[in-house]
Amino acid sequence: MRAIVIEKPGMISVQEVPKPVVNDHEVLIQVMSSGICGTDVHIFHGEYLGSYPIIPGHEFSGVVEQVGRSVKRVKVGDHVAVEPNIACDNCENCLENRQNFCVNWQGVGVSMPGGMAEYVKVPEKAVFSIGNLPFDEGAFCEPLSCVLHGIEQTPLKLGDRVLVLGAGPIGMLLARTAKIRGASRITQVDKNASRLQMAKDYAADETCTNLDDLKGQTFDMVIEASGSKFLLENSLHFARGGGSVLFFGVPKNDLMINLNPFEIFSKSLKIIGTYTSVRNSMQAIRLMESHQIDVRPLINPVLPLADFEQGVHSIVEGKPGVMKVMMKPQQ
Repeated sequence: MRAIVIEKPGMISVQEVPKPVVNDHEVLIQVMSSGICGTDVHIFHGEYLGSYPIIPGHEFSGVVEQVGRSVKRVKVGDHVAVEPNIACDNCENCLENRQNFCVNWQGVGVSMPGGMAEYVKVPEKAVFSIGNLPFDEGAFCEPLSCVLHGIEQTPLKLGDRVLVLGAGPIGMLLARTAKIRGASRITQVDKNASRLQMAKDYAADETCTNLDDLKGQTFDMVIEASGSKFLLENSLHFARGGGSVLFFGVPKNDLMINLNPFEIFSKSLKIIGTYTSVRNSMQAIRLMESHQIDVRPLINPVLPLADFEQGVHSIVEGKPGVMKVMMKPQQ
């Protein structure tokens, strides 16, 4: 089969590799849609967790091609997506419902072969039905799950004023989820004007391209959605006294930032981190099925597998109109 292989940071190619062979408890999936995540970009640049060589891709959906002899929940032909964080379910963290911190963690597309390939195999326990969702929307189950988990960590209340720093696909989903959760007003900041135009149609009530445009405004909650050093360091300034700041964007793994502890103290700020998700997939599916969260406007461009590197560069360069790059491994 064809697959994208990141040999080492900065070195990528389309290769012919053996089609996976499933064991008794595994499922083989024909991948129909696979989204490029910011984490994939970090893995490509050697800025994140990752085993090399690796087939990337942890946001994908497809059709069950084959099941192992002991598989009971899914059958050939099912339309499915995958929870890519594989927990052991038996360590201290797993037993206390912190599966995202499993000490024996494995990640599809990070430490295990992922969905930037024609086929991928995964444990049965990681597979779930996407029902009638189209494959492109099914591939959003993982990123939307992470967004839902992040918002659930916050004290967001009905009527809160929210500032979202960053208007990429994740920033859009965070803004929309905050609005559903009860935020009265969403302000969104990004230097990319084309993204802000989309943000106005998606969830934002107000947009700007420069933090200076906020003119001393403060917010009940600030959400950092980019992983940018500049935005991380400036996020605290816009939280009101007693407010909260959610660090959601994925930074480089060696990034260091400067924060003023007196500002945290004097404003009694709550700084919240969030990492992946914990059992949020069904929530994501229901919200997409109901179109309370409509991911379709966020899909652009759609590319064949061979153009993976082009897709990565279009994200890094912030080309106009580029949002969630969706790869089609069968093309």
